[in-house]
Amino acid sequence: MPQLQLSRSMQRTMSVQSHSRRNGNPELRIRYRTMSVRLDEDPKIAARGGKVDPAAALRSINVHTLTAEDVCTRFSTHPERGLDLATVSRKVSEGKNKISPPPTQYWKKALNYVFGGFNTLMWLAFILTILSYKPLGGNPAPVFNLGVALLLLLVITLSSSFYAIVDWNSSRIMKAITGLVAENAVVIRDTKRETIPAEDLVAGDLVELTLGQRCPADLRLISVSPDCKFDRSLLTGESDPIGATISPTSENALETRNLALMSTFLVQGSCVGVVFAIGDNTVMGRLVRMSAQTKLKLTTIQQEVWSFTKIISSLAISLFCISLIVWASWLRTSYPGFISASTAVVNSIGCLTAFVPQSLPICVALSLTIIAKRMAKRNVLVKNLATIETLGCMSCLCTDKTGTLTEGKMLVQNVAFANTQVGVGVSSDEKTLRAAVGLGHVQVVARLCNGAKFTGTASDPLEKRTINGDPTDTAILRFAEGISDSNNLISDHKMLVTIPFNSKVKRMVTVIQNKTSDETTLLVKGAPDRLFSSCNSAIDADGNVVAFDLAYWTGVQNQWAREGQRVLALCRRSLAGTKLKLHDATKLEEELEHEGIQDLTLVCLVGLRDPPRPDVKDAVKVMREAHVRIFMVTGDFLATAVGIAKQVGIITNERVETLDDARSTSSKEVVSNFASDPEAPIFSLAVEGIELETMSATDWDIIVDRYKEMVFARTTPEQKLRIVEELKARRDNTVAVTGDGVNDAPALQAADIGVAMGAGSDVAKDAAAIILLNNDFASIPIAIENGRLVFDNLKKVIMYLIPVGSYTEFMAVFANIFLGTQIPLSSFLQVVFSLFNDLVMSISLMYENSESDLMKRPPRNAKRDRLTDWRFFLFIYCIIGPQLWITCFGMWFYWFHRNGFGFYDVILTFDKWTDGWKGHTSEELAHLLHVGQCIYYITMVFLQYGVLLAVRNRRVSILQSNPLWGPRRNWMVFFGMVGTVIVSIVVLYGPGLQHVFGTTPIPGMFWGLPFSFAVGILLIDEARKVLVRAFPKSIIAQVAW
Repeated sequence: MPQLQLSRSMQRTMSVQSHSRRNGNPELRIRYRTMSVRLDEDPKIAARGGKVDPAAALRSINVHTLTAEDVCTRFSTHPERGLDLATVSRKVSEGKNKISPPPTQYWKKALNYVFGGFNTLMWLAFILTILSYKPLGGNPAPVFNLGVALLLLLVITLSSSFYAIVDWNSSRIMKAITGLVAENAVVIRDTKRETIPAEDLVAGDLVELTLGQRCPADLRLISVSPDCKFDRSLLTGESDPIGATISPTSENALETRNLALMSTFLVQGSCVGVVFAIGDNTVMGRLVRMSAQTKLKLTTIQQEVWSFTKIISSLAISLFCISLIVWASWLRTSYPGFISASTAVVNSIGCLTAFVPQSLPICVALSLTIIAKRMAKRNVLVKNLATIETLGCMSCLCTDKTGTLTEGKMLVQNVAFANTQVGVGVSSDEKTLRAAVGLGHVQVVARLCNGAKFTGTASDPLEKRTINGDPTDTAILRFAEGISDSNNLISDHKMLVTIPFNSKVKRMVTVIQNKTSDETTLLVKGAPDRLFSSCNSAIDADGNVVAFDLAYWTGVQNQWAREGQRVLALCRRSLAGTKLKLHDATKLEEELEHEGIQDLTLVCLVGLRDPPRPDVKDAVKVMREAHVRIFMVTGDFLATAVGIAKQVGIITNERVETLDDARSTSSKEVVSNFASDPEAPIFSLAVEGIELETMSATDWDIIVDRYKEMVFARTTPEQKLRIVEELKARRDNTVAVTGDGVNDAPALQAADIGVAMGAGSDVAKDAAAIILLNNDFASIPIAIENGRLVFDNLKKVIMYLIPVGSYTEFMAVFANIFLGTQIPLSSFLQVVFSLFNDLVMSISLMYENSESDLMKRPPRNAKRDRLTDWRFFLFIYCIIGPQLWITCFGMWFYWFHRNGFGFYDVILTFDKWTDGWKGHTSEELAHLLHVGQCIYYITMVFLQYGVLLAVRNRRVSILQSNPLWGPRRNWMVFFGMVGTVIVSIVVLYGPGLQHVFGTTPIPGMFWGLPFSFAVGILLIDEARKVLVRAFPKSIIAQVAW
């Protein structure tokens, strides 16, 4: 009784530990899976293009291929006595068995928050403003300069805090490395068994492991109990325990079962192993180090913002330096009373503040957050906000078939015997089916060679019983149970060996023994094209064994596959008189791997129908209209894959070309029919996985350039990864990949955008950037549209910010330095406008909906199509910008004209603007100047109304997409307009601000006049859009942004 209680307690403990392990670090699991795939590659292929092979170090591990005796010899140990103490003392100098934690980079993050983005320019402006206050400010020091400095410091503080809050690129490296290493280890040294700290282990130590212990280092197993199993979920993400062996089961060090790797758990049995690697040299240590060394890859939107930041910063610093040089070399000597050193610095700072759109980073983060919330409503989870915009660049989508394009609810539809085909649909006569003798033979294989299991109660109706397993096994299990009650079948047979389905050999093997007759039978379920060559007989519907007719069976397979059915072969073979090792799954698998499976009897072919999701065809149509090429990548039979591809619209041609057809295509024909050209004819291609191994770089160039429709069938995870990499390497493709399995993780992480199914494995979801929570393929075009919308809206934000917030502000500094006028816009008003007015208004653009042609445009080329290009700057600086600054200066001069100043009384005055100028005292001149500056500021504020309404649409008139009603309704535009007026009132009428910064109320007419100018700007842009729509090939349309 105590023994039973202890066992149950241990089971509960192991269950909790297993749960915690599966929730371990995802980066390690993905890295492990990727390295495993890399190890299976040919080293020459892995290092093609001169790249460093990341798996080279792990590929050098060969201890698993040595015999136990050779292992002991290599590490100077003994399989029973272990290391002698002298050897231990000598090896201690090799280091401790500890994984070095990655270096902390918090200081770099802090520096990035404080000085990242435009903050460097703001710091420069702040320091210079402080210098202009003291010592350059004289005595008494100008309080205005100190106020501007404090305002700049506030801007820096807010920006830094914002960067820290929205830092979605936090470290993915393991937080508690030490928690992965066992605390103690049981070793044999000099024939003595002792428990030592795990960190004191050395290479060659003989380590004993028992149930529930964590492996303290990398071990080469030399002794295992028959039931020995390890839980590798921390590394692989697979919850099923892996059996341990002494002999190698794979040349891949990460997949062989005669190695026990650090951090894995022994969940069953016991074993003894020789330590072959400790600390940082273990597989775990290498993975941690590789993860720490991985450089964070900037997403496309981050690259675009960084590129724009460099352009603007360079321009701002250049103009700042020019203005100071002009003052120092000309104004200071020619007009010594015009601008003091302190004033020159503060005015020149306007070049920095004018060209820096401080609200842009906030708009970027806000836009991504808004779009992410919209996508969440469609059950699309975005793990990294910056990834959203990358969706808008998607040019290729590699999608799997089962569960993504199809419902993932397989049902057996047809069964083929040697002499007939039997339908298993709802309309079938089930009594006739159950009376068929052949179906009794089918049930044995379908029920006993199956990885799925019933989890519901047996009393429930068959269609309502829950099954735990993949869709294929689930369908076959439900079909087998429907033939007749299988309780007697299960009780009459003993399961000797089960080899789960393997994606490489594409089969599952089970060995059963009849308890009554002791007859032993090999059952096989797998891909027909892999098993036909091993069959020499078949069974007819009456249960008779007949000769195997390859032509007949191949015809059935092809017919069903063309109809979109998945076809499986169920086979059997009597093992009487064979010498196969039937009680060791690993050894049996090795023998089957080397010798193959021969003399099989084909019981039947099973055709399974997994109908396409009803909304997939429409989703494919939308994506194709958006010029996104969709490629199917599946492990299924080629004809089945092509059949489903035609049903959902991925393949639209009746004739599907082969790789040989592609190779016979001339290079001239490929260039003339480039697949990315919307006008090019559509060609379709189907390729099998085995053909991928023979493809050269030229072959890849041809198929990527020529074919808009492709199906890759019978692919392995390694081949799926290669497909992704080859697509990415050509034509600047932005590649998205869908996947749900553990082995999909490398391809998901290698893609520009990894899309995992919500029902998929934890490792796939860890590797993906986006998760479709409801497994809905139709969510992908929604995600693409939102990704494009992010870029579109950010382009509009910059188009809104630059003309007034930068161009018009800079022209005020230019007029002061080069035209000898008093500064029309103070540094304080520049900063306030750029940070507050611009921000309040630009936020409304983040809530804009898609324009009608957004999903008709080709995807953006992430390497060539910039956020800002020559058309963009042409529109800003040659079309809309001049309208704005001329209007602002017009209001500035109009104000002075009303007060008796002529044009040349304001411009080219330089140092004449002093006490007595035009009969005014210095106090009166200062008041007139302050009012003029506030008028210039208010004019800018209301001109932004026209700019905002103009840039909301790139082609469409505001009459078809106004912000108040209709599909483009955006009430945030109205709230933004109200908000910017409130900011302006506070700035002009705030008593404290008036005292420090010289702001002042302005006459009422100067609040109203700018509205008419804003309407004029909108009407001019409407006229431009009319010309663009009417003459789409004109020069006006060609230069349109």
